[in-house]
Amino acid sequence: MPIQVVGLGVDSEALPDLHSGVIDGAEVLVGGKRQLVMFEDHPAVKIAITAPLESVFADIAAHDGAGRDIVVLADGDPLFFGIGTRLVDEFGPDGVHFYPNITSLQAAAARAKVPWQEVVCVSLHGRDDYVPLYNALRMRNWVAILTDDRNIPAAIAQRLLDKGSEWFSMWVFENLGSEDEHFDRYPLAKAATKSFSRLNLVLLERKGNPEQPLALGTMDDAYISDKGLITKWPVRAAGLAALRLAPDNVLWDLGAGSGSLGIEACALLQAGEVYAVERNGNRVGMIRENRKRFGALALEVVHGTLPACLKELPDPHRIFIGGGLGKDGALLDVVCPRLRPGGRLVVHCVLLGTLERCRRYLAEQGWAVDITMIQSSVSVPLAGDLRMEGQNPVYIIAAEKPGGA
Repeated sequence: MPIQVVGLGVDSEALPDLHSGVIDGAEVLVGGKRQLVMFEDHPAVKIAITAPLESVFADIAAHDGAGRDIVVLADGDPLFFGIGTRLVDEFGPDGVHFYPNITSLQAAAARAKVPWQEVVCVSLHGRDDYVPLYNALRMRNWVAILTDDRNIPAAIAQRLLDKGSEWFSMWVFENLGSEDEHFDRYPLAKAATKSFSRLNLVLLERKGNPEQPLALGTMDDAYISDKGLITKWPVRAAGLAALRLAPDNVLWDLGAGSGSLGIEACALLQAGEVYAVERNGNRVGMIRENRKRFGALALEVVHGTLPACLKELPDPHRIFIGGGLGKDGALLDVVCPRLRPGGRLVVHCVLLGTLERCRRYLAEQGWAVDITMIQSSVSVPLAGDLRMEGQNPVYIIAAEKPGGA
């Protein structure tokens, strides 16, 4: 007989008769400690779900092999960020049978009167990676978050405020389905200062938009920059094309300046992230302000000196060097080994000596190298008409590291 997996919904006292009957007939009852307390008078053998799960699965398999009726209890719905997926992986689709129930997201959407098919859900339970949340917030109006004891509502609100994303409000649903259930909507600044019940669900609601749309080819004057020192938009677009970003890539933007290239890269990264590295404190402030202006939440600003500040960063799929290459190969000596096999390195330079030094270095490493020169002209007003003004030529060096799939 397959292992029975029963969703308890948000109120275990209001289980459908079918679900209650399955639980009543269990010879072995498996669940979290809090769930098992609800059924402490049940005569079944109890197995608490604790880490590591492998030992729990071994106990389940032993009872299953003895022909006992096994019921696994799950909060909400077993296949909504629950144990259901792990059980299918362990015992196969034919080895488990599910009894679905209301999820915390469904219950919260009903309270907030929001069509829940429009809500995307991100789990921060047992995770420190906020990148999926940042990317979801860029694309969606409603984002639900499953929290834990570290990623509490106040901490989440503060992380978003630190990124400048003030255009969201936060619903917090506490103790859903219980007698002391409570929910309300808060500005992020207020949520960041409040304490909430350990049992909670967060729902972020878009109340506005960033000052500027996040898009490729944004005009240079939309960015805050240091005396106009910015990668001009036609060259920026060509550099992004040379990077050939995949949606889940990690990009290092080294010598980021105003952050314009890294910010526009965020428009292409549906599940990736950008580390914008800059040593000049004034420019670091500009990058942060530009991030807020464009809502590029997946961009992380790194204030430090190259290459020492790269030690703690995750290995990248793509590297862009717009500044700070120096007069020797010291930076390339550090970043090239860190680039993942099959990854791409793109360097912008304007000096012939830098071009040749970089080309020779990469050729000696056995990397395939392409060089493109971009010299664009843009229209400027003149005598009631327009003329074309030429911009400085920029060399784009693009190289691919051997070893990719």
